[in-house]
Amino acid sequence: MAWAKTYMQQAGLVSATRRGHFVITDRGLSALAAPDEINSSYLEQFEEFQAFKTRNRGTADDIAEVGPIDTIATPDEVLRKAHTQINKALAAELLDRVRGCDPAFFERLIVELLVAMGYGGTSEEAGRALGRAGDDGVDGVIDQDPLGVDQIYVQAKRYAQDNSVGPGAIRDFFGAVNPKKARKGIFVTTSEFTSGAVQTARDLGLRMVLIDGKHLAELMIRYGIGCRDEEVLHLKKIDEDYFED
Repeated sequence: MAWAKTYMQQAGLVSATRRGHFVITDRGLSALAAPDEINSSYLEQFEEFQAFKTRNRGTADDIAEVGPIDTIATPDEVLRKAHTQINKALAAELLDRVRGCDPAFFERLIVELLVAMGYGGTSEEAGRALGRAGDDGVDGVIDQDPLGVDQIYVQAKRYAQDNSVGPGAIRDFFGAVNPKKARKGIFVTTSEFTSGAVQTARDLGLRMVLIDGKHLAELMIRYGIGCRDEEVLHLKKIDEDYFED
């Protein structure tokens, strides 16, 4: 891996060519021939590696107690891992907020999300929540064309985490949209779908997509529904073409 080569380069085990390739040095050949494992403890014997740690104090300190060299994480890998953890925490908080909102708000949220994802094109009336009265078991509808000839019907269930959606709810949704001659449906929940519900959706004569709570939170983060960018970090690297002769 490139990051492992970077650490070995700092210890003088490999050297980088102008084109960004790595060539093993005499010291590297000796290291490969030695019975010792090439890890952070092994690299400590080289003054160049110690100097590298001093220059990068705060990130390189963490490598002192790690195992083999291929387990060492670079700063950008640490940053990406932290980003993943932040998104997981945000997803959990989003779901808690959504579960605490009223049903009408949840239905509007789902329609806004689907429009943000590109369903319904650019029409202002492409997506709308149908509300609680007279909706015949359907919570929203998305127009796939300006005239509304092709539509996607939406069912939104704001359930607690331990209240899974079963086959009965899937059949009820199908029964509500079938008289409308619908061909597509989206069923969204803040909880999960049972295996029976998933199989029922596959067996029905309707193209139905199931979105559980985890997937819902991921989509909300991706399309900026209920959250916003707080800070943008730009990761830079050497432009090898710039230094070409």
